[in-house]
Amino acid sequence: MSESPWYLRSRLAAFLVVVAGIVFATAALLVPTADQAPPRSGTGLATSAESAEVEQLRAQLPEADATSALLVFSRSDQAVLSSTDRTSAQEKAGSLGSRGPLQLSPDGRVALAVLTLPAADDEVIAQKVDDIRAELTGLPDGLSVDVTGPAAFTTDLTRVFDGADARLILVTAGVVAVLLLLTYRSPGLVLIPLTVVGLTEQVTRGVSEQVLSRLGIPGGGPVAGIVSVLVFGAATDYALLLIARYREQLRTSEKPLEAMRIAARRVSEPILASGGTVIGALALLVLASTETLQGIGIACIIGISFAMVSGLVILPSALVLFGRRVFWPFIPRTGDPATEGKLWGRLGRGVARRPGAVLLLSTLLLAGLALGTFGVRTGLAQNEQFRVEPEAVRGAKVLAQAFPAGATEPVVVIGPAKKADDTATAVTDVPGVADVRPGSRDSRLAQYDVILTAQPGSEESSATVRELRDRLDQVDERVLVGGGPAESVDVQQADQRDRLLIMPLILLLVGLVLVAVLRSILAPLLLLATVVASFFASLGASWLLFDHVLGSPALDGSVILLSFLFLVALGVDYNIFLSTRAREEAFESGTRAGMQTALRVTGGVITSAGLLLAAVFAVLGVLPLITLTQVGVIVCVGVLLDTLLVRTVVVPALAFLLGDRFWWPAAPHLNSPEIPRKSTHPAAVVIEK
Repeated sequence: MSESPWYLRSRLAAFLVVVAGIVFATAALLVPTADQAPPRSGTGLATSAESAEVEQLRAQLPEADATSALLVFSRSDQAVLSSTDRTSAQEKAGSLGSRGPLQLSPDGRVALAVLTLPAADDEVIAQKVDDIRAELTGLPDGLSVDVTGPAAFTTDLTRVFDGADARLILVTAGVVAVLLLLTYRSPGLVLIPLTVVGLTEQVTRGVSEQVLSRLGIPGGGPVAGIVSVLVFGAATDYALLLIARYREQLRTSEKPLEAMRIAARRVSEPILASGGTVIGALALLVLASTETLQGIGIACIIGISFAMVSGLVILPSALVLFGRRVFWPFIPRTGDPATEGKLWGRLGRGVARRPGAVLLLSTLLLAGLALGTFGVRTGLAQNEQFRVEPEAVRGAKVLAQAFPAGATEPVVVIGPAKKADDTATAVTDVPGVADVRPGSRDSRLAQYDVILTAQPGSEESSATVRELRDRLDQVDERVLVGGGPAESVDVQQADQRDRLLIMPLILLLVGLVLVAVLRSILAPLLLLATVVASFFASLGASWLLFDHVLGSPALDGSVILLSFLFLVALGVDYNIFLSTRAREEAFESGTRAGMQTALRVTGGVITSAGLLLAAVFAVLGVLPLITLTQVGVIVCVGVLLDTLLVRTVVVPALAFLLGDRFWWPAAPHLNSPEIPRKSTHPAAVVIEK
C-alpha cells in the first residue's frame, strides 16, 4: 500500500469510496439468484469414482432415471399390524402409485410399500415427497407411516436448510454486535463495522452463487453456511485490528484523516498477509475430490477477498467520515495516555521471567489434549448425519428393526449382461448380503439391487461393499458396484486422499508466507509448529467432547481437512499480527523488549478477534448437519487455544528464550537488546536484558 492511499487523501475521496461500495453492494444483491448447478454424482465425487461410473452406466438402461420413496407402516404401540391396518395401508399405498402387495415383516409389526418416482432435480423430488406425506392421512388410530428411502433423504436434506440461512445470519450478527459492544462500548463502533461486515457477507453470498453456478459446482447448504461464518469472522477480525491501530494513532495525530492513513498503512501488511495465507490455503481445495470442498474453497476465496477490501478500503473510509465522534462516549484525544494492555503487559513480564518453565507446561498441556486424537473415528452412517432427526431417519430406523437395515438404500451392481448369472451368484455368496433383486436390463448391461444387512454408511456396510468389489473383480473387471453405500466408501477414500495431498501443501504454503512476511526462517518454522500443535490439541479435545459428552459415533470424513485448513490458515493470522508487530518493535528495542511491547499493545485486539472468531464458528451449531457442527466446535476450540495459549504464552516464551536468534538469519539486522531504545509506541515497556 502507498504512503497515502488515494481514498484517504480527503474526506470527499472517502465519501466517494463509501458511495461506490454501497452501489456495488446494491447491484450485487439485486442480481437474480443463480440456479444451483446439479452435482456430477450423488455425492459430488469425480466421475472417475466407481460409484459415479455406475451412475453413468445406469443412465443407459431403461427406467434409469427412477428413484424411490419407501412407505413404512407401523403402530405407535409397536403391536402386530391388524388386518384393518394392513388393508388401510395397502389402499393408501395403492392410491399413491405403489405396485404389488405390501411387504410384511416376519414379525408382522411393519409393512413396507415402494413408490417409484421419476428422477428430477432435488427441488422437484422434494416437492413430490412433500405431496406424498401430505396425502398420508386418514389412517386407522394408532397406525403411523414414515416416508424414507433415497427420495426422502434427499428431501429432508433439502428441507433442513429451510430458514437455516436466516437463523445463521441473525445469530452470527447478534454475536458480532455483542462482542463489538463489549470490546469498544461505543454504538458507532458496533453499527458501522457491523453494517460493512454484513454487506460484505451478503455480497459474497450473491457473487459466489453466480460464480459457482457458472463453474457447474453446486452451492448452498454447507457451502453457504461455512462461507457466511468465515466472512463474518475474518472481516470483523480485520475491523478490530484496524480500529485498534486507528485509536492508537488518534492519541498522537491531530487529524483523524492522518491517523487513519497511518493506521491503514500499518495494518495493511498483516491483513494482506493474513488474507493471502487464507486464500492460498483455500485455493488448494480446488484439488479436492468432491464438489462440496471445491465449492467451499472457491466461495471462501471470494469472501476473504471481499473481507480484505472492506477492511482496508471501505471501513477506513466510513470511519473517517465521522472523525473522533465514532468512538463516543470514550473519545481518544491527542496526548491521552494508553490505558489498554496493562493485563497483557503483566502477563508478558511473567512469561519473560520464566520462559522455559512456561513453555514446558504449555507443551505438556497441548500434548495431553492431543492424545485424544488416538481415539478418533471417521465416517458417519446415513442415519447419523442430521443433528435433529428427520422423518427419513425415523422411518429408516423403524425399517431396520423389521427388515435388513440396508433396505432403505440398496447397493447397485451393474455389468455385462452375458455375465449376469455369474454376477448374481458371486453377490449372493458375499457375507452381509441379505437379498439380491434383478433390476433393469438390456442387451448389453444388467443391473442388480443388493440389499445389505447393515445400514448404509456404517463400517459394516462399507466392509461388505469392499468385499463385493473384490469378489466381482474376479468375475469381470467391468462389473461395478455403486449406489448409496458404495458412494460412502468412495467418499471415505476421497477424503483420505485429500488429507494426504492437501494438508502438507497447506503447511508448505503457510510456511512460505511466514518466511516472506517475517524475512526469517526459524521464526516461521516455530510458528508453524505451534499452529500444528494447536490443531492436534483442538482435535483431541473436541473428540473427547463428541465421544463422551455429545455421543457422536464418529467424525464426518471431510471434517478433519476443513478444520485443519481453517485452524492453520486462521490460527497463523494471530501469530502474524503479533510477530509483525514484534518485529517492528524489535528494530527499535531488541527482540525481547519488542515481543513484550507487541504482546502488550496487540493483546487486547487479538484476544477480542480470537474470541469473536471462535464464537462465530460455534454458531455453525445452529445448522442442522452434524458435519457443520463438528467443524464449528473443532475450529472454535482451536481458535481459543491459539488466542489464549499459543499466541499469548507459547510464542512469547520462544522469543524470550531465543532473543534475536528468533529471527534467524535476519537477527544481525536488528538492534542489539543490550542497547535498548525507546519504542515508538506510547505504551511500550522496554525491558533491560
